[in-house]
Amino acid sequence: MSGRAGQVLPLRLLAAMEQEPTVTQKPTDGAPVGVTPSTESAAETPEALRESLTAKTQEVERLQDRLLRLQAEFLKFAHEGLILDFLPVLDNLERAMGAARRESGSTPLLEGLEMIGRLFRSVLEKVGVKPMETIGQPFDPAYHQAVAQVEISDGDANLVVEEIQKGYLIEGRVLRPAMVKVSRAASRAPGDGSGGEGAQA
Repeated sequence: MSGRAGQVLPLRLLAAMEQEPTVTQKPTDGAPVGVTPSTESAAETPEALRESLTAKTQEVERLQDRLLRLQAEFLKFAHEGLILDFLPVLDNLERAMGAARRESGSTPLLEGLEMIGRLFRSVLEKVGVKPMETIGQPFDPAYHQAVAQVEISDGDANLVVEEIQKGYLIEGRVLRPAMVKVSRAASRAPGDGSGGEGAQA
């Protein structure tokens, strides 16, 4: 009897173990076991990537355009020192032309000097350099350097009446101010009035 009971107990234990539910690992995020959750976000969609690429392309084009403009502006004004060194050469050339005009029988020499002067001014214009118009203009210390005053009995005062050295602009700003003489109203001597008591004497 005891031997039979000893055989029944292990069989019941085995049957109970077979009926016990198997414990499986449960996913923490509700997804099936073995499936990796998708990491793709809305910002990584093809439409969003195309929009981002378009925005970056436009930014690169804008920065490249700005760089080209800055480079052109730098090159435009980088040669100012060299031009300033050449302006006295042009000054002397124009003085030589003035002397040749006063000489009789110097037509070939004058024509040669004027041709050189035209070529010189043409080169300056190509780099944005132009001479100032000063005679008859109101004196402006931003553009003119007054070296003398000329008294006038009639007419407006504070006008440029003579140009000693030509001034030049580069791209609209002053490269070299013009050296000029400026008009000044003539001062009257005491008792110089007309129609006063002295005139009736």
